[in-house]
Amino acid sequence: MIKRIIKITLLVAFIGLIFWTFYFLYNKSQKPPEVFKTVLPFDTTIIKKTVATGSVTPRKEVNMKSQVSGIIEKLYIVAGQQVKQGDVIAKIKIIPNMLNLANAEARINSAQINYDNAKMEYDRNKQLFDQSVISKSDFQVYDLKIKSTKEELEAAQNQLQIIKEGASKTSGSTSNTYVKATITGMVLDVPVKEGGQVIESNTFNEGTTIASVANMGEMIFEGKLDESEVGKVQENMDIILTIGAIDKESFKAKLEYIAPKGITENGAIQFLIRASISKENSSFLRAGYSANADIILAMKEHVLAIPESVMQFEKEKPFVEVEVGNQKFEKRFVKTGLSDGINIEILEGVKKGDKLKLPQLVDETNS
Repeated sequence: MIKRIIKITLLVAFIGLIFWTFYFLYNKSQKPPEVFKTVLPFDTTIIKKTVATGSVTPRKEVNMKSQVSGIIEKLYIVAGQQVKQGDVIAKIKIIPNMLNLANAEARINSAQINYDNAKMEYDRNKQLFDQSVISKSDFQVYDLKIKSTKEELEAAQNQLQIIKEGASKTSGSTSNTYVKATITGMVLDVPVKEGGQVIESNTFNEGTTIASVANMGEMIFEGKLDESEVGKVQENMDIILTIGAIDKESFKAKLEYIAPKGITENGAIQFLIRASISKENSSFLRAGYSANADIILAMKEHVLAIPESVMQFEKEKPFVEVEVGNQKFEKRFVKTGLSDGINIEILEGVKKGDKLKLPQLVDETNS
């Protein structure tokens, strides 16, 4: 009897397990009801823009160079220092060219000999003139000769001093051995060191840059714009600059130049653009900051907008689906305005408070 009860119990349990398994598999196979997310229209400012990349640079940056070749004896400035026009930034020690030095010394020796000879003739004939032995016209020949030889001797001495020190006695100072700032501004870079050699700037040589000085009060943006975008922009357009090193602030600028000729870069045609940066911003801009320029093509403030992702099209006509009940939607065609690629202005078709169906994205990996 007990064995029979156990068999019946096991049979009932087995049958129940079979029914429960079928019930579980059936429920699992049923597709859950589809629930669509919704979004609301909102007020915003829509800006249609194009982007250029570049950097911030001073409008006026000047490289200071030496007028003479030699060795840097003393540097009076460091990078970051403010200087005024005319401030001495370096002193150059002249290292004379040996050939020029030898020629100058030979010229002095020759001029000295000529002067000594002229002086002896002058002294001798001066006595004769004082004694009325020779006429005044005869004496003037020797007077003129000593003056010309003296002038030649002084010129030779000045040339030697210029070769040795960079200036002559008659100049009163060796001013061209001092390099002076030609503009007022900040020292951006000092690429040389004391004891280093410099080459003078002349027609045939750019010369050695001793320091770069710039007016940091007037900064500009210089960047490049792709040829596909350059036709959309024009001078005097507003620009919003974002600088990677200053992530909490944007900067206003005004487009002032678009290059008439493009350049090929990495297989694409790029056009140089330049914009003046507004002085309203308080943050200090360092030369060389990388920046992105949002060139404003069009802008509308306080407009009703929706995400472009909720828009659908029927025969190229845009429409949205508006919730009219619990997960029940109706189609409404809309009239659109300005778009920034993410949000789009709605002129007609929906109003504030409407819940718009956000279409489900198709999972291409499972399709």
